[in-house]
Amino acid sequence: MFTPVRRRIRTAALALSTMAALALGATATSGAAAAPAAAKQGPTSVAYVEVNNKSMLNVGKYTLTNGGANVFDIAVIFAANINYDAGTKAGTLYFNPNVQSVLDNAATQIRPLQQKGIKVVLSVLGNHQGSGFANFPSQQAASTFAKQLSDTVTKYGLDGIDFDDEYADYGNNGTAQPNASSFVYLVSALRANMPAKIISLYNIGPAASRLSYGGVDVTSKFDYAWNPYYGSWQVPGIALPKSKLSPAAVQIGGTSQSTAASLAARTVSEGYGVFLTYNLDGADRTADVSAFTRGLYGSDAHYTP
Repeated sequence: MFTPVRRRIRTAALALSTMAALALGATATSGAAAAPAAAKQGPTSVAYVEVNNKSMLNVGKYTLTNGGANVFDIAVIFAANINYDAGTKAGTLYFNPNVQSVLDNAATQIRPLQQKGIKVVLSVLGNHQGSGFANFPSQQAASTFAKQLSDTVTKYGLDGIDFDDEYADYGNNGTAQPNASSFVYLVSALRANMPAKIISLYNIGPAASRLSYGGVDVTSKFDYAWNPYYGSWQVPGIALPKSKLSPAAVQIGGTSQSTAASLAARTVSEGYGVFLTYNLDGADRTADVSAFTRGLYGSDAHYTP
């Protein structure tokens, strides 16, 4: 059986929003230019990392034994939140202490991955407060949140934003239910703010089915979309080319190696260009990772502690 919703371990206590820091206009110091990664033929591999209890640096510890290329191409910081701001009655960006620590320590937690040629993206999801990507009270509110996201990308030198519309608990705090316009306004504004950065969609929740409004379809504004159900095959319901989709999703250490191998083989045989993984931890997962790299790239994985 597959796991329909990821297990998240998040800090229970809520802290004040960190957006005041963004308002100061601080800009991240750019890391050193990325070293050319060893050439790799095959799908783009994505690794979500639960930074509440795991290190982003784990993503850079796996290479292919044949050629030495990085196993993973995109590392996702999991996760920031969209919280409810009682003053503005709209969503605001929030970082729990663990996410904030990763961002504040970008020089040691993010730049080493980027210098290997691995893109680092920030995932954002709901926090049980009623605010989500699909119920902004106005286009201006959606644009304000988009600016908070793009300011974060700029400030911390990130490579993009990932949307995950779970745990919003729409209706809490007197918030509205999802509407047709909000996510279109949000994605449109974010793409305008950061035309060359990654915008990805974890294909779940009300936002994922609300991609068109008022004659505007934001499908083409996404770089990637992936299946949210680990251990399964499900083509995301978004009209992106196969090269930008991951119908396969595996939880490292949670999905059997035989299933991971089968999903990798199917990804290649059916011509899809992305392979999603979740929950990479600090243990030596060579066997789990090799289970899918053989099918994706024709090579075992090598782990460097």
